[in-house]
Amino acid sequence: MRDGNSLRRHPVDMAGAIGVLAALLALWWLASHLQWVSKVFLPTPEATWASLREGLADGELGAFTQATVGRMLAGWGLAGLAGIALGGLIGSSAWARAWIAPTLEFIRPLPASAVMPVAIAVFGLSGGMVLAVVAFGAMWPVLLGTLHGLTSVHPRLREVSRMLQLSRTEFLWKIGLPNAMPDILAGLRLSLTIALIVSVVGEMIASQPGLGQAILLAARAFRASDLFAGIALLGLIGLVSNALLALAERRLLRWQHR
Repeated sequence: MRDGNSLRRHPVDMAGAIGVLAALLALWWLASHLQWVSKVFLPTPEATWASLREGLADGELGAFTQATVGRMLAGWGLAGLAGIALGGLIGSSAWARAWIAPTLEFIRPLPASAVMPVAIAVFGLSGGMVLAVVAFGAMWPVLLGTLHGLTSVHPRLREVSRMLQLSRTEFLWKIGLPNAMPDILAGLRLSLTIALIVSVVGEMIASQPGLGQAILLAARAFRASDLFAGIALLGLIGLVSNALLALAERRLLRWQHR
């Protein structure tokens, strides 16, 4: 249960967060209106809001947003499935950890952007290429979280599983994955952020419809208000998606706080 101090701190934290956001908006307003930065590069908040409202009203910006969110969620879903499956397969076998872990450590540091030329050679400049790179880049937090959760299972639980003569699959479903759930959920939250970033980069490189392409075209045409409207939408997508996952994580892990 949450204690009284945490309940009292929640409104204070909310007020502090709103205050910081208001201060940043005020600084933006001053910098644009006092011409600290040219309006060619830094539009006013009012111009950005007008571009955002017009883009959503005519449907073009809404369609771009829908395409980016759909690409992000599809890549994130594939990454989650692949990460949990591979993490469960490797984490439940000492042999697999010994043989496959070095290869994973070699591939893991590769940024998704560095893999894009290979993906372009295989898939071409297509939506499938972007989806493949998004899934590759977003898979690692889930995979490593699953591995960490499985390798941190208490030795007593492993002894119990052997006494009960549980098969490897039964151990994985009944003991391993429930024990790894906090790590998996943390990996999924980080993975969703990576999926959004790689989706935008992929749209820019492969000229696929989405907010990435809209932002790139606005930058090339020096339409600063349209550029900032796209950036604001990306920030909103990240904020809402993280908040929804945090809510789901609290509900799924309520047993930890009982």
